Amino acid sequence: MRIIVAPDSYKGSVSALEAAEAMERGIRAVFPAAEVIKVPLADGGEGTVAALVTATDGRFLDHQVQGPLGTPVQARWGVLGDGQTAVMEMAAASGLTLVPEKDRDPRLTTTYGTGQLIKAVLDCGLRKIIIGVGGSATNDGGSGMARALGVKFLNAQGGEISPGGSALAQLACIDLTEIDARLGATEITVACDVDNPLCGPRGASAVYGAQKGATAEMISELDAALAHYAQLALLATGRNIAQCPGAGAAGGLAAGLLFFTQAQLRRGIDIVLETTEFSRLVKNADLVITGEGQTDGQTAFGKAPVGVARAAKAGGVPVVCLAGALGPGAENVLVRGIDALMSITAQPMALAECMRQGATLIEAATARLCRLIAVGRSMTER
Repeated sequence: MRIIVAPDSYKGSVSALEAAEAMERGIRAVFPAAEVIKVPLADGGEGTVAALVTATDGRFLDHQVQGPLGTPVQARWGVLGDGQTAVMEMAAASGLTLVPEKDRDPRLTTTYGTGQLIKAVLDCGLRKIIIGVGGSATNDGGSGMARALGVKFLNAQGGEISPGGSALAQLACIDLTEIDARLGATEITVACDVDNPLCGPRGASAVYGAQKGATAEMISELDAALAHYAQLALLATGRNIAQCPGAGAAGGLAAGLLFFTQAQLRRGIDIVLETTEFSRLVKNADLVITGEGQTDGQTAFGKAPVGVARAAKAGGVPVVCLAGALGPGAENVLVRGIDALMSITAQPMALAECMRQGATLIEAATARLCRLIAVGRSMTER
């Protein structure tokens, strides 16, 4: 029996690699002779760097940059095994986890550190970059990122505006004369798993502002500031992308990349599956087991388990998803290629305890799944 285990991380509990290892242990408890192929995945958010660098035998690097509030942070990025492609997560430089809960205010946070990471890649001579844009603390439309790469954001008096999302309301002019010329020859792929535009009721501020610390009043202020910024960016670049699906990712960082670089947006899971050569690995497999922290209605729209199912179905391979929790709309994944859906918990359990025991629960759930498979095999053999 050939089984591929291809989970995403169970956020806040176990990494994708730890989940894959737990699944392998569960399989071995029932089918000790099974061939198990581990393919830890990510959908462009947490774990993207680790998944791609590990899959391609690349290398990790660390770089000190400004965090979301301007304090220094060490951000990890990677070079893939081809030696030509860099991969980074904006959350490593500008992520929500870098800001204490009491200090979260998307009016003030900046993507400047993400721009510094891009500059570090360029300084290494690399001209292909994959950027994961999940988990941001920011709502500055990528203006901080662009500032680190030479773009000037000026007020009516000709001075540079302050960092952060709310300061964009004072923007009068965007000066591109000193933008890093290397960006013109750099291929940037944005790993994005949302389709929100920059502004409006489905925009960056309205949909994601609250989780970054914004009140209802702040959200209105930030949305208006981003709309103003988008108008001036259109004048400066000739690019009208404010309503482009995905432009609102990471507080509009995706919009900034589209405005000021030669970036393109792609589903994060598609990038990861392509880079890990998942379609090749799944050939001749008997089963694929995937999983994530919570499976709900959003999973059907570009999350890792459905991406895995889409690739596996092309080869006619059945897919089971082991979810940390089943949220509203979870059943929608059953019409997106996933054949069976199970929670890893076998009894009522507090969330904190479930997260603490994540690896143990994943292993046990995988073993339960394999015992059911063994029963099914014995029935067909009678």
